[in-house]
Amino acid sequence: MSTSDIFIGEIIGTAVLILLGGGVVAAVVLKRSKAQNAGWLAITLGWGFAVMTAVYMTGSLSGAHLNPAVTVGIAIKDGDWSNVPVYFAGQLLGAMLGATLVWVAYYGQFHAHLTDPEIIGTRSEHAGLVDQKTEPAAGPVLGVFSTGPEIRNIAQNLATEIIGTLVLVLAVLTQGLNDSGKGLGLLGGLITAFVVVGIGLSLGGPTGYAINPARDLGPRLVHALLPLPNKGGSDWGYAWIPVVGPLIGGALAAGIYKLAFA
Repeated sequence: MSTSDIFIGEIIGTAVLILLGGGVVAAVVLKRSKAQNAGWLAITLGWGFAVMTAVYMTGSLSGAHLNPAVTVGIAIKDGDWSNVPVYFAGQLLGAMLGATLVWVAYYGQFHAHLTDPEIIGTRSEHAGLVDQKTEPAAGPVLGVFSTGPEIRNIAQNLATEIIGTLVLVLAVLTQGLNDSGKGLGLLGGLITAFVVVGIGLSLGGPTGYAINPARDLGPRLVHALLPLPNKGGSDWGYAWIPVVGPLIGGALAAGIYKLAFA
C-alpha cells in the first residue's frame, strides 16, 4: 500500500464510518426524525453496520484501520511505525468530514431540535450545574458528534474505554487481519462489525463506547466549529478520556497478543 492509498482510504473509510454511525445517533435522538426514540439497540446495530460498510469499502486501499487504536495495535504487533502518522491524519480528517456530512443530512432536524422550547428549557436547567467559568453546559445534541459518560468518574470512564478498546483490538489482531497482517480482511470486516455491536450492547452504557480516538475527537471539533444554535459547550474537560483510553486499550491488546498468540 502506498502512502497516498493509505491516506485516501482512511479519509474515505472513516468518513463513511462517522456518517453512518453518527447518522444513526442523529436519527434516534433528534426531533422530527422518523427514527426518533428507536433506542440503544438501533444505535449499536447502526454502528456495527457502519464499521462493516466502511471496512469493505476501503479495505483494499488502506487495510481499513479507521481507528488510531487499531493502528497502534498493529504497529506494536509488527514493530513498524512508519505509516502511523499517515493513518492518524487520514482518520482524523475523515472523522471530521463524516461528522460534517451528518450535519448536512440532518440540517433541518438539528434546527428543529435546538430551537425547541422544551429542549432549550431542559438545557437551561442543567446549565446551572456546570461551572460557567470553565465551560458552558454541554449542548443537547453533543452526543450525535461525540461520547459522554452517564456517571462522571474519571477512573471508571477511562477504565471502561480501555476495556472496550482492548476487546476490539484484540479481536482484530486475532481474528480480523488479512493475510498481510496490515489491515482487516474480507471475513475480518464482518467479525469486527459484530464485535463492535457486542461491545456497544455489553460495555457501551457507561460512556457511549468511543473505542476510537478519531471517532470522538474529529466530530467533537466539528461540533465546536459548526454554527448550531443553542449548542452549548463541547465538553472538552472530558474529551481526553475517549482519546487516551482507547490508545491505552489498543496498546494493551497488542501486548496481550504478543504474549499469548504470537
